[in-house]
Amino acid sequence: MPLKKPFRFSWQAYDAETPEDWRRKVQSAEAQGFSAFHLADHYLGPGPATWGHPPQDLAAVPAMAMAAEATTTLKVGCRVFCTGYRPAAVLVKEAMTIDFLSNGRLELGLGAGWIEGEYEAMGVPYDPIGRRIDRLEETIKIAKAHRAGGIMNVDGNQARAVGFEGTPRPRGKVPIMIGGGSPRVLRLAGREADIVSLNFNNKAGKMDSSNIAAYSTADGTMDKINWIREGAGDRFDDIEIEIGIYFGAVTDNQKATAEAMARQMDMDPDTFLSFPHALVGSVDYICEELERRRELYGFSYVSILDRCVDGFAPVVARLTGT
Repeated sequence: MPLKKPFRFSWQAYDAETPEDWRRKVQSAEAQGFSAFHLADHYLGPGPATWGHPPQDLAAVPAMAMAAEATTTLKVGCRVFCTGYRPAAVLVKEAMTIDFLSNGRLELGLGAGWIEGEYEAMGVPYDPIGRRIDRLEETIKIAKAHRAGGIMNVDGNQARAVGFEGTPRPRGKVPIMIGGGSPRVLRLAGREADIVSLNFNNKAGKMDSSNIAAYSTADGTMDKINWIREGAGDRFDDIEIEIGIYFGAVTDNQKATAEAMARQMDMDPDTFLSFPHALVGSVDYICEELERRRELYGFSYVSILDRCVDGFAPVVARLTGT
């Protein structure tokens, strides 16, 4: 049984109609008691190259910097940076600069990358999954070397930071979040991460409802927890486990809402309501369900997608810190 950790919540958003709209979102998240505000690391605007993934209007690094500047206590991050899009030392320096300028409010999320069409559209090589995970592992080493201080000496096959200090020095601990859904990534996360972010197993390289249904059900999620545990060993209880709510609604009409959402996922309503990436129901129901899932899986850090966040403030107020 995982050690029970107190709840906290993040708000994840990808776009804004105006700069003022973006500031309002992050300031609303802080005012409502969310612990963190996250983006994702995708670049394509609308078009066929998205392969079904929702377009993300804002680039993560400058939007995170503005989010930090517009708030005073809110943590900022990215669920998760794709380590294939930039040289590792560049990505880590950009991230640590945000931590320095925000007085220690960065959560550094890292992942192997997965949308094949995005790589192709931007001219970035889409390596086999094993090589992408190797690059993720080497990037983690550089992030930890920068975080530790002193001359870095990481000379990997794909990522390199040798003979220089990591500056600026971070102002906080800079917790490292590793996100993914495959056995190898989750074992790596168990071994190396401060926060493990559970995601779908995106081996298809695109949004695929069959993969979501096959690998992220209640049973599939328990497998993921076990892979984290295998990688973590004795440090398992030190890890914070995070999950994203991609299908959610605060509503007193649970039955009809769940039935409609379940049809989109080719699930029956009962399976959908137990789907760990979904939360549909009243505030009382959602609070009870999150407590049940924490007891079962160990989730204590819950990220709410922008489109699902309306009405969620009472849940955040009731559960944060408990």
